[in-house]
Amino acid sequence: MNISIDASSIMTVVSFLTFIGILVWTFILHRGSDFDAVARAPFADEEDREKAEGGHV
Repeated sequence: MNISIDASSIMTVVSFLTFIGILVWTFILHRGSDFDAVARAPFADEEDREKAEGGHV
């Protein structure tokens, strides 16, 4: 029974460390400008169309 308790504890710690690693990778290692560029991506075609039409929708 001690083996299953130890394995469960180890998996809990590994899962928590994985979660913390994902948070660090997402919010600390990536710049906000990267997220801003990706957030504007769906509207890129719309902006190009507006420029081609002289700014009118």
